[in-house]
Amino acid sequence: MIKAKQLKNGLRYHLIPFDGTQAVTVLVLANVGSRYETDKVWGGSHFIEHMMFKGTKKRPTTLDISKELDRYGAQFNAYTGKDLTGYYVKIASDKTEVAIDLLHDMLFNSKFDQKELAREKKVIAEEIKMYEENPIMHIGDLVEEVMFAGTKLGREIAGNAESVLKMKRSDILSYRDLYYQPSQMVVVVAGAVPKNAVQMLQKTFGSVSKQVVNPGVHERVSETSSQSQIRIKRDNKNLKQIQVALGFPAVGRGHKDLPAIKILSSVLGGSMSSRLFIEVRERRGLCYSIHSRVGTYEDVGTFTIFAGLDSGRLAEAMKTMFKEIEKIKKYGITAKELQYTKEHVEGAMKLNLEDSSSQAEFYAKQELFLGEAKTPQERLAELQAVKRSDVQRVAMEVLDFSKASIAVIGPYKTDEQFLAHIPKFK
Repeated sequence: MIKAKQLKNGLRYHLIPFDGTQAVTVLVLANVGSRYETDKVWGGSHFIEHMMFKGTKKRPTTLDISKELDRYGAQFNAYTGKDLTGYYVKIASDKTEVAIDLLHDMLFNSKFDQKELAREKKVIAEEIKMYEENPIMHIGDLVEEVMFAGTKLGREIAGNAESVLKMKRSDILSYRDLYYQPSQMVVVVAGAVPKNAVQMLQKTFGSVSKQVVNPGVHERVSETSSQSQIRIKRDNKNLKQIQVALGFPAVGRGHKDLPAIKILSSVLGGSMSSRLFIEVRERRGLCYSIHSRVGTYEDVGTFTIFAGLDSGRLAEAMKTMFKEIEKIKKYGITAKELQYTKEHVEGAMKLNLEDSSSQAEFYAKQELFLGEAKTPQERLAELQAVKRSDVQRVAMEVLDFSKASIAVIGPYKTDEQFLAHIPKFK
């Protein structure tokens, strides 16, 4: 385990040096996302992310920011989730100071100019439309909307056009100041880390005042769903290829069963040799794409199967999917599958962590949410400890059809019309 160090104001940081690269990634994660928003700033976390690129006193415009990074061929971006917001710059190691100084300047000195705010609202409204009109992108939002109905985890990260357009600058700034504070943030510098990186961080991020306001406790969602029958969310669109997502509630971050659940997902739909891919696509030709994914939040998680297929094949495809789910619950997985999947996950992790950006995110997310950062070797040891009995047990617990939710984007005007194609849940 790698323990975080702290700047003089309490902001946690990790330096992750490794050989074989001339690049460095500086990643800043803030523990704030859409699940922390009140109604008057719904979409505010994502809005703030956009506004951080719109100019500071030192770098007055978006062009000033982008030109400074483009000058050195840097890669940079930001992203917003339901419980985090991230900002990163990947740059040549000898320009690390540029990346650290710029990220600090953006996150703590952005102007949030009223004219820029008004202009960016229109940009975000168009971004929302783009996601809503792209079925592959939108299906994941829809399935979580029905899975977490009635909670903030069930809301769109970007808000909607109405919520964005009516947001006030004063409310956005108050929300920003509540969470963009040292106690709510983590910085990771990974790759060819310069010897004086700590001094760079102290000079910039270390100069930020300590937090004086506690953001408070957000709502918690139980990992044990109270529902007893299927939930449906439809988006009626006349598509030639429909998108379907079958979601089950699962465990949250740090739970002891996560390694077993991830192996279950990999065996069932994690690769082109997974059971669902082989049975639904390769043997029967019922879809183009099918895969499963495990998602986690602090207090709850998701196990979701996604498929894109012709509406005329929906009934047979769903019947086949359900059959494979029941089979893995009843019989578990083979010893050969378990060993194969462990090797697959280990290999994929090693390849992914060759990149400084992936290393930075690997440590930053653990530190932000768990308060500790295990090494890849420690995570792999947890994976290797999983037994066949563990996988079958979590399959029985997680893949409970009475707790399932289905989202569909396709030509279905009523739930009944869609359900006619779905096998009865056991």
